[in-house]
Amino acid sequence: SQQGCDPFAQTQRSKLQHRRARINQQINKEMRMRAGAENLFRATSNHKVKETVALELSYVNSNLQLLKEELEELNSSMDVYQNDSESISVPMIPLGLKETKELDLLVPLKDFINEHYGEEGVLFEKEIKEFMELRQAMRTPSRNEAGLELLMEYYNQLYFLDSRFFPPTKTLGIFFHWYDSLTGVPSHQRALAFEKGSVLFNLGALHTQIGARQDRASLPGLNQAIDAFQKAAGAFNYLKENFSNAPSLDMSAASLTMLVRLMVAQVQECVFEKMTLLRAQNDFLARLQLAQEAARVEDVYSLVHQTMSQPHVKDYVPFSWTTMVHVKSEHFKALSHYFAAIALCDCPAPSDAELLEQEKAFLQFHVTMPEGPSLRVLLQDPEERRKLGKAHLKKAIMKHEEAMRIHGLCKILRKMDILQEVLSFAHKRSLSKYSEIDHEEDFFETGEAPDIHPKTHQKPEIKSPNFSQVKVTDLFHRLGPLSVFSAKNKWYPARRVHLMRGENGFGFTLRGDSPVLIAGVIPGGCAAEAGLKEGDYIISVNGKDCKWSKHAEVVQLLKSTGKEGVDIGVITLQGSECPKAADRKAAVMSSGSGVLKSNKENSRKSLMNSKSASTLLVWSKKSKRSKKSTYSGVPFTAVGDNEAMY
Repeated sequence: SQQGCDPFAQTQRSKLQHRRARINQQINKEMRMRAGAENLFRATSNHKVKETVALELSYVNSNLQLLKEELEELNSSMDVYQNDSESISVPMIPLGLKETKELDLLVPLKDFINEHYGEEGVLFEKEIKEFMELRQAMRTPSRNEAGLELLMEYYNQLYFLDSRFFPPTKTLGIFFHWYDSLTGVPSHQRALAFEKGSVLFNLGALHTQIGARQDRASLPGLNQAIDAFQKAAGAFNYLKENFSNAPSLDMSAASLTMLVRLMVAQVQECVFEKMTLLRAQNDFLARLQLAQEAARVEDVYSLVHQTMSQPHVKDYVPFSWTTMVHVKSEHFKALSHYFAAIALCDCPAPSDAELLEQEKAFLQFHVTMPEGPSLRVLLQDPEERRKLGKAHLKKAIMKHEEAMRIHGLCKILRKMDILQEVLSFAHKRSLSKYSEIDHEEDFFETGEAPDIHPKTHQKPEIKSPNFSQVKVTDLFHRLGPLSVFSAKNKWYPARRVHLMRGENGFGFTLRGDSPVLIAGVIPGGCAAEAGLKEGDYIISVNGKDCKWSKHAEVVQLLKSTGKEGVDIGVITLQGSECPKAADRKAAVMSSGSGVLKSNKENSRKSLMNSKSASTLLVWSKKSKRSKKSTYSGVPFTAVGDNEAMY
């Protein structure tokens, strides 16, 4: 079975998570103390007591403030997840994983197996423990492909748990506890959808951590970072579209929208870095393209900043994230103007052959046309190029300074040397270019440079999780085929019937397999006498379990009986519902308000190409009843063409 990373190997990351959990416990304790003190303050009329309580309240409040600041600082420990390459890459924002409490399923599942399936629950302890071990491992996935597969495996296994043990009408009384990934506030719910949603969230968060630790100074590292952030965006987007009413803020629609946009922006930033790595930057068109890529990055980070500033999100997102995103939008705006200036000032005027192509590119370069001469004249006149270049640099320098000012407002980011270094390097580079092209005899007033039109050569994709890449086997396979033996189906207790073979056989027709169905009972025949009914499923023959048996196997067992007859075990489904796994309605567990529903999520068609229909049951796959039912050498009366009579 799969392993999580060794929980005892206290990596930086798990230390972080433990500290986060500890701070949250302290916050909860202080909150309780504050509530108690406030009640006392309101209740007492004794002046002296009031004074003491007021003092205590001020202590508690300042403690809470400090704890929240400490939590904020932890949530911004981006360096723990960053790579340790020499080259400078701007830090990316990774998410911490949601923590969960241990879950003991042994008793509730054994009880359910006893009551619902009529089997000995104790015989399934091995399977239940295996499931619990998988859940335990999934809490600390390693930050690589194996960790992602572990989360996927658990997520897929939850489908079977849901089908086997969560009937639509009643709850198991199990609570799933998960902590908010940013605030650490605990939430719990009975709905299995909350467990599924939290695992999906962690899948996205793990992708962000993998993306943030790539060495983006190399092309393979950049491509891996792009892939990871696109998959993170896909996981958060899938969660937003398929689950609703989550009890914790990190899974609210507003928060997930913000996370998807943040991931898309981080992809766009990597695309810009990829261009700087790939392109020969001394060429005019390549520099225009870089300027437009930078403007595109600025654009997407501005959108993220707006999203983070909205009422439901603002108080929740760490200040350092909001600041980081704001800094990046200003920084990339500055870069777009810098590259525009470089294109104009460092590239020679075009030859006649180049002029047309450059003019065409320059036509779509600015958001509004620059003032002054026509583009053709501008491109061919070095002095005009210098003038416009200077205006772009002036704007770049203003934006660099704005980025540095915003950066300075956040105590946490101030400690981040890498970011500081990148900002000041870019600022100095623009300043030195400005002084290089600035002539003392310039009398013209440097105009306002128009902004650069954002454009990218690689649009970020939102890559939905591909659940089918991890094949899982139903751990509770022994309970029988899911088409019949599921939590939503009910059946009467199993009956044992003794059958003797008459001269016309047993007197019933059989159809399908796993389990074989009694399709018809001939009036007055042996089967009818013994009390078998149309619609009964054969679950055993002479004590041999036949739930998973194929049609031919059951027939073989029946044929090999002698004069002493045969014992058949059958069950009858209650109600007339047709036993199809596909009719699963989205299970909405009612556990008070704020329930996490998994609406579209249950009807998802994912193809886990089944090795054998028995062990690999696909999400909501219609059960195909086998039609091979004719069996030769048996007395035959008028029977439907896909049924055989025995």
